[in-house]
Amino acid sequence: MNPKQRHWLHFGLLVLWIALGAILRLSRLVSLPPWTDEFATMVFSLGNSFQTVPLNQWISSDILLYPLHPVADSDISSVVNYLSQESTHPPIYFVLTHLWIKVFLTDDGLVSLWGARSLSALSGIAAIPSLYALGYWAFGSRLVGQIAAAMMAVSPYGIFLAQDARHYTLAILWVIASLSCLVVAIQGIHREEPLSVGMGLVWVGVNSLGIATHYFFSLTLFSEGVVLLTQAWHQGRKYPQILVRSHWRRIYGVALGTLVGGLVWLPALSSIYGSEPTAWIADGDLTGEWLAPIGRLFIWGLSMIVLLPTATTVLPIWIVVISGIVTVVFVVSLIPRLANGWKLQQHFSDRRLALQILSVYLGSAIALVLGITYGLSMDLTLGARFQFVYFPAVILLFAGILAGVWHQVTFDSASRLKHGKAIVVMIWLMGLMGGFTAIGNLGYLQNHRPDLLAPVIQEASQSPVFIATTHKHHGQTGRLMGLAWEFKRLSDRNNSETDRTTSAQFFLADRDPQTRTYTDAIARLQNTLTELPRPFDLWLVDFRTKVDLDAQPCFRDRSYGSWAGEYKYKLYRCRVGK
Repeated sequence: MNPKQRHWLHFGLLVLWIALGAILRLSRLVSLPPWTDEFATMVFSLGNSFQTVPLNQWISSDILLYPLHPVADSDISSVVNYLSQESTHPPIYFVLTHLWIKVFLTDDGLVSLWGARSLSALSGIAAIPSLYALGYWAFGSRLVGQIAAAMMAVSPYGIFLAQDARHYTLAILWVIASLSCLVVAIQGIHREEPLSVGMGLVWVGVNSLGIATHYFFSLTLFSEGVVLLTQAWHQGRKYPQILVRSHWRRIYGVALGTLVGGLVWLPALSSIYGSEPTAWIADGDLTGEWLAPIGRLFIWGLSMIVLLPTATTVLPIWIVVISGIVTVVFVVSLIPRLANGWKLQQHFSDRRLALQILSVYLGSAIALVLGITYGLSMDLTLGARFQFVYFPAVILLFAGILAGVWHQVTFDSASRLKHGKAIVVMIWLMGLMGGFTAIGNLGYLQNHRPDLLAPVIQEASQSPVFIATTHKHHGQTGRLMGLAWEFKRLSDRNNSETDRTTSAQFFLADRDPQTRTYTDAIARLQNTLTELPRPFDLWLVDFRTKVDLDAQPCFRDRSYGSWAGEYKYKLYRCRVGK
């Protein structure tokens, strides 16, 4: 095959991976209702506030969902203002979403969920050719680039993040771009060629935008710093004077520029630790389960490559067990092949350097996550989404090793010829199965699935429905928004205007800002219950304090369970008389 034919072959394959990745990321994009964090994305991106939702009183679904209505006079300043007041995230993604969702028509006056999620999906699709380019630059190999693009296209983890209306896929693009600059810089160091001014400015710009998209991008910068320090140590040990030459001075300039770009966000960063929206990260007690974070990291890392059906909330346990056994057998059987692929790539200096860069980066990122988890008692392993920092490195490092496997030819115990190409194809097919698992919502457990609790309420309640929760911040508002959203969807699907759940009332019991207790809110809730016409059904959902309902009278119906879709609930039947 001549060079021109090879060029078009690689171009055609890349288009294929992009198309496949697009199909997987856009398929069933709105199959699940939005969850808490997605409501935050939509409300803030519209330039609206959660504080318009009344607390400590009964409100209708329309009032609860009012912040999801586009407002004509909202602009970028509104987005930045409410985000800074009520959230802990930087504004870049929310500003882009604000501009993006204006293109889409509303759904009965509410913001378009497909529009909100599609921006993340498009960013996830863009990661496919981006990783191909990084693989080609880092390894000097189109094969590595193709394998990286193919694995990224079907990655269950990549698809999971791409179908979430959050900023993680955009942050992944910045990680890939920053790693690309790192690779170019280190390759220049080994050739003793200074980084171009243009590339240095691009690197600083990418790093600044990364921090302005997600603060955890700073872990990328620390990990890249470790890679550069490792290179400096190796070179400085032999030639100390080399560290003051021009190719290193440009690196120092990039570090300084990035520091300046990051210091802008220091006041916001200092306010995150201990804030209400992030308190759940510090809630986990590692005393009795100190190995759990390591186990979670292993699972999240593995799911970047392969994921079989394991959603315990919707699948029988025997399917989960079989999936686990198959995954373990599959991974164990691959270890010798991957080890040989690693060794083969060590014979090529450029590929050896790329593997070294990625290995040090990946190890540093994981060490930082564990260091923060154990050292600061902020468990960053609780959320799969937080592992976006090293996701591209996992895929690219794996692709680099698989490129070595690709060229292997061995014989098994029965003297049968085994080609490495077949092993790589089999691994990719397992990844594709994982992609289908992700879009089928059979792998990752999304936080708070209102589509699992709403049908329970709809089936159980023949009387008017009242739902109460305790309130700390906009996260609890989002959880009830999820139920109101799902009630509306079920009513529209059933063409029912008399469904009791569509007229459900909601109560957010807010804590007293001085005493940090719910005493006043509970008293108000109990008083309002005596005024409601009977009979009615009271659902306490994620209710985190005690309330006396016996005197109402409201009696617990224990025929219904206490958990559904990560919601904890109790059902009380409130009838006439005692």
